[in-house]
Amino acid sequence: MSATDRDPAADPAARRRHPRLFRAVTRRRRPKLRRTDITVTDEAAVKRAVRAASLGNAMEWFDFGIYAYLAVTLGHVFFPSGNDTVQLLSSFATFAVAFLIRPLGGMVFGPMGDRLGRKKVLALTMILMAVGTFAIGLIPSYASIGFWAPVLLVFFRMVQGFSTGGEYGGASTFIAEYAPDRRRGYFGSFLEFGTLAGYVGAAGLVTALTAWLGSDTMEAWGWRVPFLVAGPLGLVGLYLRMRLDETPAFQKLESDASTASEAADAVGATTKGDLAKIFRQQWPALILCIALVGAYNITDYMLLSYMPTYLSDELGYSETHGLLILLLVMVLLMAIITQVGRLNDRFGRKPVLMAGMLGFLFLSLPAFLLIGQGGIPAVSLGMLMLGLSLVCMLGTMSAALPALFPTDVRYGSLSVGYNLSTSLFGGTTPLVITALIGATGNNLMPAYYAMGAALVGVIAVACMKETARRPLQGSPPSVETPEEATELVLAQTPGPKF
Repeated sequence: MSATDRDPAADPAARRRHPRLFRAVTRRRRPKLRRTDITVTDEAAVKRAVRAASLGNAMEWFDFGIYAYLAVTLGHVFFPSGNDTVQLLSSFATFAVAFLIRPLGGMVFGPMGDRLGRKKVLALTMILMAVGTFAIGLIPSYASIGFWAPVLLVFFRMVQGFSTGGEYGGASTFIAEYAPDRRRGYFGSFLEFGTLAGYVGAAGLVTALTAWLGSDTMEAWGWRVPFLVAGPLGLVGLYLRMRLDETPAFQKLESDASTASEAADAVGATTKGDLAKIFRQQWPALILCIALVGAYNITDYMLLSYMPTYLSDELGYSETHGLLILLLVMVLLMAIITQVGRLNDRFGRKPVLMAGMLGFLFLSLPAFLLIGQGGIPAVSLGMLMLGLSLVCMLGTMSAALPALFPTDVRYGSLSVGYNLSTSLFGGTTPLVITALIGATGNNLMPAYYAMGAALVGVIAVACMKETARRPLQGSPPSVETPEEATELVLAQTPGPKF
């Protein structure tokens, strides 16, 4: 059977014989936008949403940054004395535990966010995150309670991981659904500004405490201070999130339920059913999401989490020295990340993401060779090369990833894909690199690992569709002014024929 036999619309002769019929079919399939279909954003509301989502993200990475930057100290506090490498591996294994539990959190909180709303779930994840981090600061050391110290550490790391399973997917969805189509990259970049702010806050606090208290005092009790700070930060973030309205896209989705019974059925749906729908209907986008996030997370965690440990344990720098250099690089990235957001709004997500992936593919080895030479100029230049590649991804991913999925399953699909990938590739990065260096004795293994991840990322970016300046799947267009909405409606009306 030919294509024209299966689809009469593909037959030009049929179109010529029945022009009105085919115009009616086309209108039914793709109805014209009405003015009421278009969302006109409130800039003040968008900024409140961005601020609340970004603060939560900053807290998440403040928590994880603290643990990464104190990995050596925590290895001494919570694990029996012995081989330094074994202690470090044990500490990083506990770091990875939080990531192994993240997919479970994503599978619970993601579908819940699609059924009950983004705002409620983001408030819940904020509470759990603050409790988990604050509790770590209260755990007695191994010397005090023995075996139960690492057990409690692992438990509260799992609480952190479970809560963050619903954090990034929800926060990026929240901002993407609030932002106007033409500026989604710019507003989305503030989410990763929060990531860098969290890392900078963690690195700055750990560096200041180490310089002030000294290594012995840090190991005795100073390490607790950064974890205890998370409690008040969590309360501030919760207050900001509770003051927000639900996203316009989710409100539109709720209002489109044709009957009250359909809305009740949607709320009563099970998480198991939601997950089955995601895996059955969204698997191509899920695979693409996992590949993109895997490449992004390996390079992200290698630079922002593992690098201070690499400089101190593998190259012999003092802990404070390595953190200060990384701190300066991250402050520079914070200064330019919103400009990267503007760039991907103007030129597209794919070109900017591809620049970042190619940067890691071709610059990782030269960067680590520079870092290995030692000296502040060489180390700073090497880390800056990696940082500029990373910021292309940081400033773009939070706008690119939510656009992969339709509104009704966006939170759930993104949470599942993002956290599966982060669990497999992101959180295990410090552990894998440490093990590879230990097995091979080659200090360039981080560069080779990043290059392999970047190659996968290049292929994934090549396969994705461009989504810049376009409405999100399943959502009406979102604009900044009523005039822009009117222009969209008028653009559908063909000009007069003479």
